[in-house]
Amino acid sequence: MRTLLNVAPLHRSSVGFDRMFDLLEAAASRGQGTENYPPFDSIRISDDQYRLTMAVAGFTEEDLDISAHGNWLTVAGERKAESGGEYLHRGIATRPFERRFELAEHVHVVGAQLANGLLTIDLKREVPEALKPRRIEISAKASGDNVRQLQTEAA
Repeated sequence: MRTLLNVAPLHRSSVGFDRMFDLLEAAASRGQGTENYPPFDSIRISDDQYRLTMAVAGFTEEDLDISAHGNWLTVAGERKAESGGEYLHRGIATRPFERRFELAEHVHVVGAQLANGLLTIDLKREVPEALKPRRIEISAKASGDNVRQLQTEAA
């Protein structure tokens, strides 16, 4: 049974959250029907560093394509045709795949490595200086400077 997320009541009481609501609705519609090949792990290393690890046994660097466009990271793989021999049993999945990950704002791909059948993609959140919180210093003025009394108290 599939249920959709209804965010209509939230639209009435909020302003400027349209992108977040669209993300929630898209995630709810993808739900359980998504492809689960190849399996992957999503790891938070620190507050601003993340790592995706995908099991891509049998694929080489030439068989894999990683691209980032906007807020989307796409990992695709297609194994080239093999020569020689007839398979009696084929248990290692090497079918073509494409996995898409939506990245949060200011998250960028730092690098990718392939070792022992695991593709590791490192991600980092780099918030621009202009968007980071900054501390505002409070200056201490001597009381009474440039202060005039406009009315005297009634006696």
